[in-house]
Amino acid sequence: MQQELDAAGLAVPVQIIAVNQVGHESGTPMFTSNRDLPMVQETAALDVWDLWKVTYRDVVILDENNERLDAYNLTQNNLAVQANYDALKAMLVAAATP
Repeated sequence: MQQELDAAGLAVPVQIIAVNQVGHESGTPMFTSNRDLPMVQETAALDVWDLWKVTYRDVVILDENNERLDAYNLTQNNLAVQANYDALKAMLVAAATP
């Protein structure tokens, strides 16, 4: 999806990254090996999961100030289902369109 969004030439660039919740660092090597999705590690000092009201497997859509606009849960909406994939992509495009 990142490549599709990059190719769309959106007015505001979309960057998809993973944010690993503090306390779950042990799974980081498994998650990041052989993948191209960037990942950052949450810290106790900056509790973004709480700040953004994240539920496990949420895609949190932020504005240019890193304020939460919306979320799309991948447990409830499997991206292998084309309609779910299209719905998430449409949400990201909408957020990047002034």
